[in-house]
Amino acid sequence: MSSVNLMAREVAAKIVFYGPGLSGKTTTLRKVYETVRPAHRGEMMSIATEGDRTLFFDFLPVKVERVGDCSVRLALYTVPGQVFYNATRKLVLQGADGVVFVADSQAEAMDANRESLANLEENLLENGIRLDRFPLVMQWNKRDLDNILSVEDLRRELNPRGVPDFETAAANGRGVMDALKTITRLVIKDLRAKRIVPPPRPAQPGTPPAGLE
Repeated sequence: MSSVNLMAREVAAKIVFYGPGLSGKTTTLRKVYETVRPAHRGEMMSIATEGDRTLFFDFLPVKVERVGDCSVRLALYTVPGQVFYNATRKLVLQGADGVVFVADSQAEAMDANRESLANLEENLLENGIRLDRFPLVMQWNKRDLDNILSVEDLRRELNPRGVPDFETAAANGRGVMDALKTITRLVIKDLRAKRIVPPPRPAQPGTPPAGLE
């Protein structure tokens, strides 16, 4: 869940990149990291989990546009896609303000996409959140590969709600920033609706109204 630092006039929001294993979540986040100016990003960090291989999620604060007189800081996370790491996915998903679901466009990945989307819905429900009332954006990733499904097929199978969706190729960065900008806009809209974003500070005596300076 978002938090507010009134002294710094800053709202912190959490966005999670969710999806099946090897769908391109980490590649997407790394491309975002490379695109954002160094002055506007924090250090990318990873957390290892126990097991035969090291899995990680990445933390990336990104400065975005101001809301009123508050800045918004995004924390971007990835989750491990493999089914047996569901406990880690649940942990990372806690407190999320929005999700980018990264689907693998390849035909052979459809079952894994469906399973991961159902898992997302189930894990959100455990936190008392309905997916159909939650900021969500879909990435149809790996559009640069062969043997991919049409966007129409992907929408029919994975996006019956008609949430914003984007064709992406995370390997070269195509489309990933468009998806991020849209989920950011949806999250900010949701925070405003929940009155999470604080009202502007009262003008100091002698301060002219905005736009009249």
